[in-house]
Amino acid sequence: MEPCGNCTTQYTVREGDSFYTIARQFAVSFDQLAQANAQLSDPTNLAPGQTINIPVAEPESKVQAQTQQTVTCPPGTFRYTVQPGDSMFLIARRFGVSLDALIAANPQIQNPNLIFPGQIVCVPTSPAPPPPVCPPGTFRYTVQPGDSMFLIAQRFGVSLNALIAANPQIQNPNLIFPGQVICVPSAQSTICPPGTFRYTVQPGDSMFLIAQRFGVSLNALIAANPQITNPSRIFPGQIVCVPTR
Repeated sequence: MEPCGNCTTQYTVREGDSFYTIARQFAVSFDQLAQANAQLSDPTNLAPGQTINIPVAEPESKVQAQTQQTVTCPPGTFRYTVQPGDSMFLIARRFGVSLDALIAANPQIQNPNLIFPGQIVCVPTSPAPPPPVCPPGTFRYTVQPGDSMFLIAQRFGVSLNALIAANPQIQNPNLIFPGQVICVPSAQSTICPPGTFRYTVQPGDSMFLIAQRFGVSLNALIAANPQITNPSRIFPGQIVCVPTR
């Protein structure tokens, strides 16, 4: 809380009150309370029923809002309003800029480890990286919230190594973000070995149901599909190789 210049309100002293307890009650300093009551010859001697002035404190959110209105972002940056859960690291990551560049663009933030919702930060504009040119046998996929390379590989029935190999532009496969475009090897590139045929998974299918439908054992179906890392999780559109009877 910060004092509002000469703004004050009236307070009637009660039994047991002191300048210290009143200052604490209204979240102002002892000195601020004394300055607002310069007419008192002895601030330490208060009587019940006496009227004193209390400095009015503005809500912190209003003070912060006033502070943020004065933030002028330099050329080459844009204004961003901090959201709950944000940190400088997460903001830098979200907009694809370095943490050092984000901190340098905000000299008004004295402690980069302490930002709050509603605060304005200046984010350096970074030219969006061109989408990757996906090689033949792959397709473009836009990363969704909660995705990881492992989950994407599992979702599309390709190995994690194959997915990583198809995306040499990703320096750290453990760090991808929503909106990023990656190249996913096409499931249609699955080559079924002799003695099997290609089958496209339908909604509601499972490896057990497919094996049952085509009269083969579950173990034989799993063995014919080493590219499926988790046989308990397949999805519509995925290609599996079914042994011929």
